[in-house]
Amino acid sequence: MNKEKVILAYSGGLDTSVILKWLSNKGFDVIAYVANVGQNEDFDAIEKKAFATGASKVYIEDLRKELVTDYVFPALKANAIYEGTYMLGTSLARPIIAKRQIEIARKEGTVYVAHGATGKGNDQVRFEFGYYMHMPEVKIISPWKDPEWLSEFEGRSDMIAYAKKYGISIKASTKKPFSEDENLIHISHEAGVLEDPSLRCAEDVFSITLSPQKAADKETTLSFEFKDGIPLSVTNEDDGTVVTDPLEMVMYLNKVGHDNAIGRVDMVENRYIGIKSRGVYETPGCEILWKAHRNLEGITMDKEVMHLRDSLMPKYATLIYNGYWFAPEFEMLSAAFEQSQQKVTGTSKVVLYKGNVIFAGVSSPLSLYNEALGSMDKAGGYEPVDCKGFININAIRLMAHSQRG
Repeated sequence: MNKEKVILAYSGGLDTSVILKWLSNKGFDVIAYVANVGQNEDFDAIEKKAFATGASKVYIEDLRKELVTDYVFPALKANAIYEGTYMLGTSLARPIIAKRQIEIARKEGTVYVAHGATGKGNDQVRFEFGYYMHMPEVKIISPWKDPEWLSEFEGRSDMIAYAKKYGISIKASTKKPFSEDENLIHISHEAGVLEDPSLRCAEDVFSITLSPQKAADKETTLSFEFKDGIPLSVTNEDDGTVVTDPLEMVMYLNKVGHDNAIGRVDMVENRYIGIKSRGVYETPGCEILWKAHRNLEGITMDKEVMHLRDSLMPKYATLIYNGYWFAPEFEMLSAAFEQSQQKVTGTSKVVLYKGNVIFAGVSSPLSLYNEALGSMDKAGGYEPVDCKGFININAIRLMAHSQRG
C-alpha cells in the first residue's frame, strides 16, 4: 500500500525534525522541503539530517534571487513599512516559501503539506493563506494546532525526549534565551528574555549590525541608479565598488549597512491574531534602499500621486504582514504602485554614518523639480498675486466653520 506523501517545510531544527519523524511514524511518506532564503545554514548538513530522520526525498530550493526581484523590489516601490517601523523582513519571505512548497506538492502529486509554525504567531497564517491561494484543495498539517500533537508535546523538553528516543541529533550548542529568524533581508529576535518591553535590548542580541558606538568614525557614500523605481546599480564612491546584480546588491548593502550600524529596530507590534509582541529586527540593506528610493521620489513623483500612494502604503504593508500576498486586493494595490513608479528614474546618493542614512543629493532626467520656480530669491515665472484668490477660495469653509463656532 502506497503511503500518502506530505511536503514538510523543514529547517533542520528541533521542531521540524521531530515533526518529520512524527509524521513518518503516523504513516506518511515525508518529503522535506528546505527553502534557502538567505539564512546562514549548512544546507548539506540539513539534507543529511532530513534523510537520517526519515525523509524519503529532500528538496533544497535556492529562492534568494527571486525573493529580491519579485518580493523585495515590489515592496520597495511602495516604501512598505508596517506600523511605521517594521520593514517586513520575515513577512516578505513567507509567500515565496509557501508558493514553492505548493509547486513541489503538485510535482509530487499530493495535496498534503505541513509546517512547524506555532499557534500564536503570524507565520501560521502567512503559510496557510499562501497554500490556499495556490492550491484551494490543499490539506494542511499544522502540528502546533493539532490536539494529538499538543497532548504529546507540551514543550521543548518533550521534543528533546522524543528526539533522543528516535536518535535524532540535537545541536550541542546552548539555545539562546530568545528565538531568531534569519533570511537575506533581515534577522528577527523575539520571545524569551525579550518579552519584557520595559527593558532595553541587550547589545549581544544583535548579530548583523554593529553598534553605532563601534562603527568607524567615517562616512560611506553610496550612489544608486534607479529606473522606474527599481535599483539598477549601487556604487561605493569611496572605494569604487559597483554592484548591479539584484541579489548581490542586497548582500552588499547588508555588509556596508552592518559596518555603519544601519537598520536596527526595536518595537511592540500588533500580530494579525490580536496579540501584541515585542520584536527586535536588523534590516541593514533594505533600510538603505528604502531611503535612497524615497529621496529620488521627491523630485520625480507627482504630488498627488505620491500622497495617494503614501495613503495606501499602510494598507499594503498590513496585507504583506498578514499574509495576503497574491490576494485580489493586494494585486490591485500592486498595479497602482507599479504605475506610480514609472518616472522614478535617476540617481540618488546617501551617506552612511553611525546608524544614519543621510540624504546626499538626487538628480533625474525626468525631474519635476524647477530650481528657479522653487527659489526664494527669484520669481521664476511665479505670480505671487495669484495666491490671493487661491487663499480666499480655500478659506471660505474655514471661515464658515469659525462663524458657526
